[in-house]
Amino acid sequence: MTETAPGARLRRYSAEGLRLAAVTAAYYGSAKLGLEQQLVRGQVTPFWPPTGIALVALMLWGLRMWPAIALGAFVVNVTLGPSVLPVLAIAASNTIAPVFAFLLLRRVGFRIALDRLQDALALVFLGALAGMLVSATIGTGVLVASGALTAHDFWPTWSVWWTGDAMGVLFITPLLLAARTARLPRGSPVLRWAEALVLLGGTAAVTLVATRTSINLLFLVVPFLAWAAFRFQLIGAAPCALIASLIAIYAGAVGSGPFSGHDLLAKMVILQAFNGTVALTALLLSAVITERNQTLRALQGACDDLTEALTQLVPDQPPDVRTERRGPVAGDAGS
Repeated sequence: MTETAPGARLRRYSAEGLRLAAVTAAYYGSAKLGLEQQLVRGQVTPFWPPTGIALVALMLWGLRMWPAIALGAFVVNVTLGPSVLPVLAIAASNTIAPVFAFLLLRRVGFRIALDRLQDALALVFLGALAGMLVSATIGTGVLVASGALTAHDFWPTWSVWWTGDAMGVLFITPLLLAARTARLPRGSPVLRWAEALVLLGGTAAVTLVATRTSINLLFLVVPFLAWAAFRFQLIGAAPCALIASLIAIYAGAVGSGPFSGHDLLAKMVILQAFNGTVALTALLLSAVITERNQTLRALQGACDDLTEALTQLVPDQPPDVRTERRGPVAGDAGS
């Protein structure tokens, strides 16, 4: 027993170290992707996937994941500047924000299955919109205090920062949570696969059209999200929502379609309104449909249990007994 205990501890510490390294690597890699659409100072972007990854890591493995998040945030920001102290402050804000969001969600009893309406609402309003106020406010304030930005640039930069962090939670977190429990369906009909491909392609095509014309057609994305939620729940709605959001973010970055002719703050208002609508539609409908399906399964199970109980209470009787009992009744009716 004493010989195996050190080995078990070593395996546990090794697994924990690998998990921390994986979270740091995922944070860094997703940050580099997010920075491809930076709008302010080469480091403020309207889509910041690391916040979603960090929040999922905290949900799955607890607060002990914060050092991996902090290390990833520091490595990403140290190359962007402006100097060491502001970088440390920004890395701290990028760590505190998902931790704060996680604590808020834990406080209200959030379930990572996202199978209840209250969980979807909590993720949107507490995890994304409220939790990410921390990083946007501290990060933008640090850039202004260090002289990297002027005071006039505070609110436009804050809006981009907040939008980016919130979008990371709204789209990356549900996608990862859904993928965690997804299983490749075996024996699914070809039409089912075709339907999924049509949903993904249709969402992309409609969003591309809506973001390339000055006419406000962004609402055309909603029917595809509703379709995906009704037919596939979160595992179908989350990818469609992410596709629509990425296309809209790119359009906002280049100023095309409904984003043309607006200043940075106005673009972020339009983008946040669209992405918030997309996320709410996907998450809320998926949660409602999942709750309905669970209720139907529970009712079906209760009916099956009741049928089985009644069968045991009134067992089948031999044919001769049933015939013997029916005889007098038939005779009385004949007379």
